[in-house]
Amino acid sequence: MSIIEKDQQYVAGTYKRFPVEIVSGKGSVVKDPEGKEYIDMGSGIGVTSFGIADEQWQQAVTEQIGKVQHMSNLYYTEPCAKLAEMLCEKTGMKKVFFSNSGAEANECAIKVARKYAADKWAEKHPDEKDSAPYTIVTLKNSFHGRTLTTLAATGQDHFHELFQPLTPGFMHVEANNIKELTDLAQKVKIAGVMIECVQGEGGVLPLDKDYIQAVRDFTQENDIVMIVDEVQTGNGRTGEFYAYMNFGIVPDVVSTAKGLAGGLPLGATLMSEKVQNVLGFGDHGSTFGGNPVSCAAACSIVSRIDRKLLDEVKEKSRYIFNAFEGAPGVESVAGLGLMIGIKTVKPAAEVVAECMKNGVLCLTAKDKVRLLPALNIPMEVLEKAVAVIKDACR
Repeated sequence: MSIIEKDQQYVAGTYKRFPVEIVSGKGSVVKDPEGKEYIDMGSGIGVTSFGIADEQWQQAVTEQIGKVQHMSNLYYTEPCAKLAEMLCEKTGMKKVFFSNSGAEANECAIKVARKYAADKWAEKHPDEKDSAPYTIVTLKNSFHGRTLTTLAATGQDHFHELFQPLTPGFMHVEANNIKELTDLAQKVKIAGVMIECVQGEGGVLPLDKDYIQAVRDFTQENDIVMIVDEVQTGNGRTGEFYAYMNFGIVPDVVSTAKGLAGGLPLGATLMSEKVQNVLGFGDHGSTFGGNPVSCAAACSIVSRIDRKLLDEVKEKSRYIFNAFEGAPGVESVAGLGLMIGIKTVKPAAEVVAECMKNGVLCLTAKDKVRLLPALNIPMEVLEKAVAVIKDACR
């Protein structure tokens, strides 16, 4: 059997894979078994931050594998502590909990919000502990993961249909409508508000800056935990280290994953001074969270996301926007940094198939062609890919 046939026979059929097997690559170019090259404009859905087989990343990973590949969280390891320090220094956050994925990072964020609310309620209402706030408000069209709890947090009904009953305690409001959130607060005791600054799976839609500021003001005024889901938008993707930094606010909790470890599984939940001590001994845990190899990989990634790289991300973003705005077959372009959605006249799936035939791998989000190239994609490679995509849009 071919690899494709073997996969179809033995792997759970949860993915509608493209008919391409990738066997090797370097940077932003990957190859199939016949040696055909493809420019990778998806980076594993925003994961391979510095492309395929990045040498500094490889060195960090292999050096750590040669020392110790795993220890339980009953012991200390240098990469875990070092990465936590780096993330806190870059963000001003105070504590980090490491997990394996974005969904797990969001689960932790939700637990922090609920426990913070419960602890505060218990201080003021010691005889009414069962009445503590627990509702987490998220936005319609959001996406926060595929566990039962993060599905409940996700504000898209079609993700909910097959898996009822979902975890209770979640409500969804319209994005960019602060009145709907404040009106809800008159009816429901809210423990946390969780947003994505750019709704990635929802169609690559940035929120309005005024709305994000209004959410921050509302949560601060009411002592509600504000969570920003930076699973896809984080780690340099939007031209700042985290997307919220584009909007002039600082949340209480930040969740992230995807590009953090450049291709290895790692999630992180960053906690501000306000909530840094909410989780105590035994309140949460993860067998693989903070794995030394994944953390060593992430240290390599995070150490290189500097101002020069972020400015290059913004420059490449401007190039892509300028190339597609008003181009034949293109209705609109949206996004932030190197997280871009292109609404095409043709169905997005047709455009993606045409690009693949001509050596460029793209993604979709809703009805858009989605681009998430490596942060360091060379300009000449990006220009070549853009030309192919523009031709496919015609």
